[in-house]
Amino acid sequence: MSLKATAENIDRLLPQTQCERCGYEGCRPYAEAIAANTADINRCPPGGEEIIAALAELLDVPAKPLDPECGEHPAPIVALIDEETCIGCTRCIQACPVDAIVGAAKLMHTVIAAECTGCELCLPPCPVDCIDLVSVQRPAPATAEPEPDDTIEALRRRHLAAAERRAADQARQRFNAREARLDAERNARDSRRRARQAAQADANRQSEIEAMVAAVRARRAGRQQP
Repeated sequence: MSLKATAENIDRLLPQTQCERCGYEGCRPYAEAIAANTADINRCPPGGEEIIAALAELLDVPAKPLDPECGEHPAPIVALIDEETCIGCTRCIQACPVDAIVGAAKLMHTVIAAECTGCELCLPPCPVDCIDLVSVQRPAPATAEPEPDDTIEALRRRHLAAAERRAADQARQRFNAREARLDAERNARDSRRRARQAAQADANRQSEIEAMVAAVRARRAGRQQP
């Protein structure tokens, strides 16, 4: 199996919290590091023992305890914004990896609880400390389901509850959509910058030409004087 395919399979097992506690900027980069054998399988606190076991089974390696340097396996949480304290700075919106916070500059922000992964990345940028973390009910444990033909889906069903699988798939889609949007915005900014630079270069060239033409005309006028 190719490195890319292995990373894809690993990513399908990760919880898609996008919390960066593993030391990588999202679940996909962590999956790619595991596939490249540059990261261990026990660095995902949100996934905990179940994800470690699933990764161990997928990669045919021994399971191991969660790496304490990455933190403990957390209880399910979502962010909650104190709307009376929020100043509308948009910093939390920019930090959210799955676009689960909505609002506009200088207007109240709010968290879409059903989309929040509990990554906590919105907390550090908030200048007025108006974001709290509240506990939510943990999904019921995985139950026996018919084995699908897809090996990775079979692993997911053995180790993850249906609600956890749906949440992970949804978070992955929102994360990928956000990344695509940010890439498009960066490309648009780059295009506008290049257009401004080209326009400025044209203007500079035109100014140089006009200056040279003026100089030639001045020399001609000087020669024509008696």
